[in-house]
Amino acid sequence: MDLAYIPSPSTGVIYLGPIPLRGYAFCIIIGVFVAVWFGNKRWIARGGRAGTVADIAVWAVPFGLVGGRLYHVITDYQLYFSDGENWVNAFKIWQGGLGIWGAIALGAVGAWIGCRRRGIPLPAWADALAPGIALAQACGRWGNWFNQELYGKPTDVPWALKISEGPNRVAGTYHPTFLYESLWCIGVALLVIWADRRFRLGHGRAFALYVAAYCAGRGWIEYMRVDEAHHILGVRLNVWTAGIVFLLAVVYMVISAKVRPGREEVVEPGAVDAEGVEDGESAKDGEGPDAVKDGEAPDDVDAAVASSDADAGPGADGGAERADDSEDSAAKTPEKNGAAEAAKNG
Repeated sequence: MDLAYIPSPSTGVIYLGPIPLRGYAFCIIIGVFVAVWFGNKRWIARGGRAGTVADIAVWAVPFGLVGGRLYHVITDYQLYFSDGENWVNAFKIWQGGLGIWGAIALGAVGAWIGCRRRGIPLPAWADALAPGIALAQACGRWGNWFNQELYGKPTDVPWALKISEGPNRVAGTYHPTFLYESLWCIGVALLVIWADRRFRLGHGRAFALYVAAYCAGRGWIEYMRVDEAHHILGVRLNVWTAGIVFLLAVVYMVISAKVRPGREEVVEPGAVDAEGVEDGESAKDGEGPDAVKDGEAPDDVDAAVASSDADAGPGADGGAERADDSEDSAAKTPEKNGAAEAAKNG
């Protein structure tokens, strides 16, 4: 008898009249909002404009969803194209089946298009979004809980996941690998945030750290899963993928740190220009202490000039005439001295 376990939802969909609210889709949507919200905060802190992350996400998210679904369908094609299966089910994304590898790869293509249209460096945008993506994955993994899928080996630990009888599954208690990966992703997000603040990661290195850390966790979690998967040399395909991507991420961090140390000083040139224009308009409109002082300066100068003219009074012209007389006398002096010298020598 199981004394403690994590129950599974009796259903993964709730109907509001004719409108179905699916738990899997709901978790994905929450994850997207979390990633955009947190990424926007980090982007602004880096010197970018508010809303830029969302504008680029309009490109990245659809590409990512398509990429994630394509990876799943290609690597698990037997679920859709083998005898007795309906290939139309390949389009039923709400039933589960998004490969993170395809989502990140094709999502990066969409992000590149969005960044190129805005004149923004993709690595800087990816660095800002990296922890948010990890948090989005942490949210999205709960969609597997609603669908009662992607669980691990049978177990009787207190946090075991209770699975009910259903298509392609046997009732029992299993390791909640969805929960393990969700918690791991939260840890990855915290790691990237800490490392970014401590080492000022730039030029895509924060994103590479996220990728490497996620792959390290995905490797051991994948070993615990019992769902059907392709194997290469006795090892699950996703374990191979995680290992290869982990190595690529680490190599990128090492090479990038040598080739382009430090981080980008300007991540969105338009934001800097707009800030400069706002400062200029404030000074022009007389806002701020510096603008007020500049506005008072001409009045002070005019007052000082007027005061000096008033103090000079009528004698000012006389002083000018005496100065002219002094110049005339100075001009006559050499002539007088020259005549005296001539009389003395003569």
